[in-house]
Amino acid sequence: MKTRTTPERAVGSQRRLPQLLVRDVPQDVVEALKRRAAGHGRSAEAEHRIILEEALCAGRAGFWERAAKLRAETRGHPLSNSTDLIRQDRDER
Repeated sequence: MKTRTTPERAVGSQRRLPQLLVRDVPQDVVEALKRRAAGHGRSAEAEHRIILEEALCAGRAGFWERAAKLRAETRGHPLSNSTDLIRQDRDER
C-alpha cells in the first residue's frame, strides 16, 4: 500500500513542515533580504523565516517572561475570594 507524505507525517527522524512560496517580490526587496541574511550569517531562506516569526509571533515570545514577572510581583500577597471583592465594590457605589 502506498501512502502520501503530508506535512504532519514524519520523514525519517525529522518532521516535514509546510512550505511557503512568495511570488512577485520586487528585486530590491530580494536584494535587501540577501544583504540582511549575509549580515547575520544565514541563508536568505533562514532570514525570511526569522522575519516572519518575529512579525507574526512577537507577543508569544515574551509570554513566559511576563508570567514570571507577574508571579514575582504578586508573591506573598494573600489570595482573596473574588465574590467578596465584587460584593465590596458594589457596596461602595
